[in-house]
Amino acid sequence: MNSCTGLRSRLRQRTRTRTRTRTRTRARIRIRSPWAVDALIAVVVQAAVTIPFVVPRSADVPPATWAFYGMTTLSVLPLLWRSRAPLTCLLAITVAGLAYLPMDGPGQPMPYSPLVAIFTVAAQAGVRQRRVTVVIGVPVVAVAVALRTNTAREYLFAFFLFSMVYALGVLARTRQAYTEAVEARAAELERARIVEAERAAERERARIAREMHDILSHAVSLMVVQAEAGPLVVRSDPDRAEAAFDAIAGAGRDAMVQLRRMLGVLKEEPGESGEPGDRRGLSGPAPQPTLDGLDALVGEVRRAGLSVVLLTEGEPQPLAADAQVTVYRVVQEALTNVLKHSDARSVSVRLAWQQGDRQQGDRQRGLSVTVTDDGTGVCKPGGAGSGRGLIGIRERAAVHGGTASAGPGPDGRGFRVCLELPVVISSPAEVGAA
Repeated sequence: MNSCTGLRSRLRQRTRTRTRTRTRTRARIRIRSPWAVDALIAVVVQAAVTIPFVVPRSADVPPATWAFYGMTTLSVLPLLWRSRAPLTCLLAITVAGLAYLPMDGPGQPMPYSPLVAIFTVAAQAGVRQRRVTVVIGVPVVAVAVALRTNTAREYLFAFFLFSMVYALGVLARTRQAYTEAVEARAAELERARIVEAERAAERERARIAREMHDILSHAVSLMVVQAEAGPLVVRSDPDRAEAAFDAIAGAGRDAMVQLRRMLGVLKEEPGESGEPGDRRGLSGPAPQPTLDGLDALVGEVRRAGLSVVLLTEGEPQPLAADAQVTVYRVVQEALTNVLKHSDARSVSVRLAWQQGDRQQGDRQRGLSVTVTDDGTGVCKPGGAGSGRGLIGIRERAAVHGGTASAGPGPDGRGFRVCLELPVVISSPAEVGAA
């Protein structure tokens, strides 16, 4: 139960973390919108191309005019649509740049706008647009160099610059795709972890429900049977009546102890006790029942007026603690059903141990538990149950790889509950632990 509380706490923490992450992501998206990023890039490039116009020029060259500056600005404005139309932006910048080449205006040390546009196409555009850029870009670069210097050095530098910028765009696109794939995988794993945690919490809730049903139903059934028998013998057999009332008080106290323990664990948060890991749960502080407790369980039912016989066949084998709890709870539920729903006078509880084949090295053992009564095999009037007890028996058996069945007894008389559990001993250390 403590683990169930811890799972709920971790799920709440993860939900809060995801909410904060989504909030920060939406804030980043608002700040880093395509329009804002493109406008910022355009402003930076415009500042770079303005430098040659503000630096004093020598007297043997024509002065920088506003007409020249306007043509340079025209090659920067298309960057405002860089993210939404990469290829169109590149074509507009190319046309403006080619129109500026014949003019005798200030030159630029680097073609800033074309480089940004080429990088954007390689990083964000589709396959066809990238192919068009490569097919058209090479001859355009050659024409631009021919109109300017027409030297081998300029050709080599221009083609190298074109190739490097395009390659950087391809690398950026690849990195972005890899990042998105990693984020998608992480989100998928997170969803899987949440689903598994919810399933674990659901299994824990089902286990808690079974424990509460088995413990409280048994105690209340004993109290009801003793309370019904008390008034009948209070005058004729005072000693028996006193024993019945003592049994009612004992069953009630035990039920209250178990109920307080369960509710206390359910209200605990992990680590609330101040101990690292806080290991308290269904296994503490009160110990879980074992096979040794079957004698006391049978004694309680005997005091309720039902004749119960406990039989053991075969050589008992070491059994894991959780499997012992299962056997105890199944016997407890079967006896409770006899008290609640049957007119039986006697019940037999039989534990049969099956030995494995030692000669062939088979270490598989088996335990068969059978609870049979001599009642009518039908419910008492007004005593119909919900059937959850028998469902819980089957669920407990399935946890250990066993089977459980319930139905009429031999020759159709009475009722019988059967439990078959495998007993696997894998190592001497496990035997000692069990």
